[in-house]
Amino acid sequence: MLHLGLVTFAFLFLSQCQGADNEQIDSLSGKTFDFIIVGGGTAGSVIANRLTEDPRFTVLLIEAGPNNEGVLNIEVPAFSGRLTNSPYDWNFTTVSQVGLNGRSLPYPRGHVLGGSSSINGMVFTRGSSDDYDRWARVTGDNGWPWNALRPYLLKNEHWVPPVDGRNTTGEFDPRAHGLDGVNYVSLGSYLGSIDERVIQTTVDLKNEFPYNLDTNDGTPLGVGSMQSTIGFGERSSAARSYLASNFRQRVNLHILTDTTVTQILSTGLGVRPDFRIVELASSVTRPRTRFTAANEVILSAGSIATPQILLNSGIGDKSELAKVGVQSAVHLPDVGKNLSDQPVTSAAWSTNDPDPGLQAWQHNATILVEVLKQWNETRTGPLVVQFPRQETAWWRVPSNTPGFKDSSAGPKSPHIEIALGGSGGSVSGAVVLVSPLSRGSVALKTNNPFDAPLIDVAFLTDENDVFALREGIKATKRFFGGPAWKDLIIGETSPGANVTNDDELTEYIRNSAGTTLHAVGTAAMSARGASYGVVDPDMRVKGISGLRIVDASIMPFVISGHTQAGVYLIAERGADLIKSAWV
Repeated sequence: MLHLGLVTFAFLFLSQCQGADNEQIDSLSGKTFDFIIVGGGTAGSVIANRLTEDPRFTVLLIEAGPNNEGVLNIEVPAFSGRLTNSPYDWNFTTVSQVGLNGRSLPYPRGHVLGGSSSINGMVFTRGSSDDYDRWARVTGDNGWPWNALRPYLLKNEHWVPPVDGRNTTGEFDPRAHGLDGVNYVSLGSYLGSIDERVIQTTVDLKNEFPYNLDTNDGTPLGVGSMQSTIGFGERSSAARSYLASNFRQRVNLHILTDTTVTQILSTGLGVRPDFRIVELASSVTRPRTRFTAANEVILSAGSIATPQILLNSGIGDKSELAKVGVQSAVHLPDVGKNLSDQPVTSAAWSTNDPDPGLQAWQHNATILVEVLKQWNETRTGPLVVQFPRQETAWWRVPSNTPGFKDSSAGPKSPHIEIALGGSGGSVSGAVVLVSPLSRGSVALKTNNPFDAPLIDVAFLTDENDVFALREGIKATKRFFGGPAWKDLIIGETSPGANVTNDDELTEYIRNSAGTTLHAVGTAAMSARGASYGVVDPDMRVKGISGLRIVDASIMPFVISGHTQAGVYLIAERGADLIKSAWV
């Protein structure tokens, strides 16, 4: 750890600890709410904002983690890596992974207002139009295709220029972006030493790696500039945008932080089970309190906590619930199933350029003090850059590749993301399988709602996923084998020159693959009346009244990109569906 001066240390410490106080459970005693939102993460923040636009609605938002305000590591884009294994992370761990030679993986998830949008890498990718069109096909709902969702893209996004002041013409397509939305999105600031080489490679190897003006216009294939939820030098999380101070001041919005929802209970009213009672507590030792929603409970706790809360409420497979001592309330076998996440591995090379560039602060305490002072005063400098990369390649396994099964949503969708980066004597490609076939699960370990669930991402249990990652690494090698890199690259460092055949490459992947934390699908949508799935296309839980799920868990398939943009779309549409049902 770098040793900072006392003044800087004090500034960091105080910034980590301060935060506005939200309401307490006791202060809400006797109050009634039209809607109770469980989970103040990416989706829950959107729902809370949009519902309280109507002064007729009263909303209670419950977040298990602390307030996000005043936390320096959340505000500074370059400090995002410090948020894992911190009080703002659930600090989950997966079960032992068969496909990863028995390894377990740390599984960070946002445990703070704003959820994972407060701790993630801020990469903003919408995926392909095929992804959403597939959702529409499997749900039979005409509200889910890309063209129907496009207004929500613009409603969510407030496009802003990067803080370095450069002319960004030719780096994005203005027609694909919203200028008046809520959440800041921008191109990266301060181009790095390899950016020119990346662009030259799109010329030299244009048949395989063509330049794409804007990978967020629904057709991501090719190489294009990375876009991030950063605005004016700061992270733009759901909490900092949709729950900004002016929105939090609405008299019809009440926010509870540091409060765990233990279960959702039926009122016993109506013909169908009516789940509108929320039980909660501030800790495992504190008494439990119940609130009832007059209209609906909206469960937005994310792909891990949402199924956990459902299962603790007796909503799930009754035989599996019986094994952990939970009484079945509604037999809904697919709760917690269908977990889909995107494994990542990498390929890297040493170079003759030892300059760490914008990352120098990571290795020098004096530089860190200087750049932190610059960020604090002007919101500029190296700390506004979250990764030493500015471009990403989106790539498909060729259709004529023997033995490969197309796992994507359609011809516009990539199988592989190659996040291109380089600094301090190396260049690399983070190789992400964005269209996996493997499926895992979330299950209860015990019937104590304060115990972590069993998370099985089931990485690489489908051999097709291994195949795709192998081909992705080979494609990355071809990219960095282009003419633009000849005078820079010294030698391959991973997988390494000793990895010479597919069997060795497979073993490298199984020993190196990690997670991008893009879990979806554990409460998946299906067609209305279908015997499988967890929610109908309007996100209401099947066979239940009063309970709707609005978060990444409802995605029947993961989008072919980082998931936060897709969650914003789900939440914006979900808010409109809820409003239309009660206005």
